[in-house]
Amino acid sequence: MKISTRTKYIGYITVLHLVLIGLVYKILAQDKLLFIVSEVFLLLSAVVSIQLYRNFMQPIQFVKSGIEAIKDKDFSIKFVPTGKGEIDTLIEVYNLMIDQLREERTRLYEQHFFLEKLIEASPISIIILDYDNRIESLNLKAKAHFGKQADDLVGKELGDTAQSILEELVNMQDGDSRVVKTNGVVTFKVQRSHFMDKGFKRSFLMIEELTNEILESEKNAYGKVIRMMAHEVNNTLGATDSILQTTQHILPDAEYQDLKEALGIASERNQRLTRFMRNFADVVRLPLPVKAPANVGKLVKDVSIFMEPAAADKGIKMHLFLSEYDVIKMLDLGQIEHVLVNIIKNAIEACVAGNHVELYVSESGIVIRNNGNPIDSDAKLFNPFFSTKKDGQGIGLTLTREILVNHGFGFSLRTGEDGWTAFTIEMPV
Repeated sequence: MKISTRTKYIGYITVLHLVLIGLVYKILAQDKLLFIVSEVFLLLSAVVSIQLYRNFMQPIQFVKSGIEAIKDKDFSIKFVPTGKGEIDTLIEVYNLMIDQLREERTRLYEQHFFLEKLIEASPISIIILDYDNRIESLNLKAKAHFGKQADDLVGKELGDTAQSILEELVNMQDGDSRVVKTNGVVTFKVQRSHFMDKGFKRSFLMIEELTNEILESEKNAYGKVIRMMAHEVNNTLGATDSILQTTQHILPDAEYQDLKEALGIASERNQRLTRFMRNFADVVRLPLPVKAPANVGKLVKDVSIFMEPAAADKGIKMHLFLSEYDVIKMLDLGQIEHVLVNIIKNAIEACVAGNHVELYVSESGIVIRNNGNPIDSDAKLFNPFFSTKKDGQGIGLTLTREILVNHGFGFSLRTGEDGWTAFTIEMPV
């Protein structure tokens, strides 16, 4: 057990004065005058000892008060000089330290406040992980991205979130950057980095959606090429087809029958090439949608009736599941009809006899699914001019993408674990 300096001092003074009292008592019998003087000296010594004790204890009390203030994180307490040199020096040092701590705390608080506001206002989704690489918080953009599931993500590891984009980031290391594509069209740039918190490293993810920028860049690129091609090809084909048809009509049937047939085939090929270029040009010239209230259920029903013969010819069964109530949405009826025809046509082409194509209409949107050939997960279906069909132009889904993006409708195309391939169109409620 350690004895404090305060206890030692009190013990020492007490013993000293007890000895002095004993000595003074012995003087009493020998010299009364000396006894009186000794008593006065003893009294003065006691007074001085008490004063010294108070002087010694004052800095200690001051230090204790300062420590308590620092423990309570109260940096507003400052001490007034007492006029005593040693104590005033200590007070000056303490006040200077408190001023610096207060300024540092204020600066850190302002930086932290600014950083929080910056993170919340960021147009990029930011996910902050804790020390165990579990999700601790999401900024407003990230919460909007994950919707109702955002709150459920907190406390989970990336691989346990059931979110495809996060599950793909499990093996990312700090400093890595990656481009991730989901739903066949939505593209994200993801960066993982870290910061120091209380001396330990913590990671965070920045997820930036690049879809609109990529789509706009693609459209500008292929639009310029298509316009140039259409101009040159159509000018040439128009003149060439005119010459072919004129020559075909002026040749006698009896003598040049084979040549006339060849000219007819060449003219027909010219016309097919013209239609081919017109399909490309439609992607560039696609007008903005003229929206009006439309009954989505009736639209899907009409398109399904129109496509029923094509499905029946291949032995494919179509099923329509409409909402109990009318689903009214603001859309361009002609453009969305074109989208539905193209999607159902692709679904039928992916099926063989005995397969099924199902159409669902609900308040949240439209789902068209089939149990035909699954989609390759690496297929770039929505990329311009990409097609999995032998004679495909890669225009159908590109045009579909443009129409849905212009409408502000979300969409996805994927094959589930059950083998059904679903094209989902999300319409705002």
